[in-house]
Amino acid sequence: MQLETILAQLGVRKDQGTGSITMPIYQTATFAHPAPGQSTGFDYSRSGNPTRQVLEEAIAALEGGCRGFAFSSGMAALTAVFQIFKPGDRILVCDDLYGGTYRLFEQILRPLGLAFTYLDFSNTSEEDWENYAGQDVKAVFIETPTNPLMKIYPLSRLAQFCQRHQLLLLVDNTFMTPLRQRPLLLGADIVIHSASKYLGGHNDLIAGLVAVKDPELAERVYFYQNACGAILGPQDSWLLLRGLKTLAVRLERQEQNAAGIASYLNKHPRVRKVWYPGLSEYPGREWHFAQASGPGAMVSFEVESKELALEVLSKIRLISFAESLGGVESLLTYPETQTHADIPETERRNRGITDCLLRLSVGLEHLEDLLADLEQALGGEV
Repeated sequence: MQLETILAQLGVRKDQGTGSITMPIYQTATFAHPAPGQSTGFDYSRSGNPTRQVLEEAIAALEGGCRGFAFSSGMAALTAVFQIFKPGDRILVCDDLYGGTYRLFEQILRPLGLAFTYLDFSNTSEEDWENYAGQDVKAVFIETPTNPLMKIYPLSRLAQFCQRHQLLLLVDNTFMTPLRQRPLLLGADIVIHSASKYLGGHNDLIAGLVAVKDPELAERVYFYQNACGAILGPQDSWLLLRGLKTLAVRLERQEQNAAGIASYLNKHPRVRKVWYPGLSEYPGREWHFAQASGPGAMVSFEVESKELALEVLSKIRLISFAESLGGVESLLTYPETQTHADIPETERRNRGITDCLLRLSVGLEHLEDLLADLEQALGGEV
């Protein structure tokens, strides 16, 4: 079946006892055993819950993996995945990434013995990558497109590099969703989502999802999910299943709006630069559309001054000044003090994150209303 059909049918026919069309919420901590030595397949909700299981099966099917896992947040999902490494292991990481991921790597995992080397995989050749494939390197971790500068990295080429050196390829697929990009099918080993974003889609839950390609690797991830216990509860699992059902129609509208906004901003005299893979001359566009079926709905842009950036944030009326992304409501974020504040200022500047940069998550509102709000906030005529 097509992914749109899989999404719409999530949970259907899963409760055969009652015929419920939606998957019920199994709000229980534990399960009775039929007899000594026997189990219904569920024993304790940290180890497995029927509502969560349907969600986990869903992300595995959507990403093309053998197994999926649901966590209490995207950061909990990342933390569990990185438990598979040991002190002394080095991870090659894309140089532009979510500030919370950088914080996890540098302030929590590095003191525990993991090492991280940051590379711009869009501006370096495969020959350059070879120079970093040392004995201690165990994996490559990327976002594509990246947060917030929308860099594009070639998934298939990175997968081939990882296979040559027996490295794991880990991909944060939050911006694209499996509806637009399926890294496991392009050679990645593990895909991570902040499911609070597009997959949930309504800014009403916090969750993380993981999909794994290999059964043995999946068993290792499950061990840490169960042992550390940062699982997603049944209520939020149900909410996430409900959100996933409308992902296809939401994302289609969001992309239409994002394309219109990116085009508008690209012509605005007070906007210096726009980052959006849907623009015709965008760097990495060819790579992106070789591995993704759409441009997504995230638009980053740099205005002419810090003062103007702060003015825009104070003047928007329809768009909300808030963190997060992917929901039905449009949100404008200031990476300098929000999503990327934990990256030291020198590092932010070296990576191109300035105090003039704004990141827009485009929602479902009418395009004309969104453009009118941006126009009154930016000032000036196009």
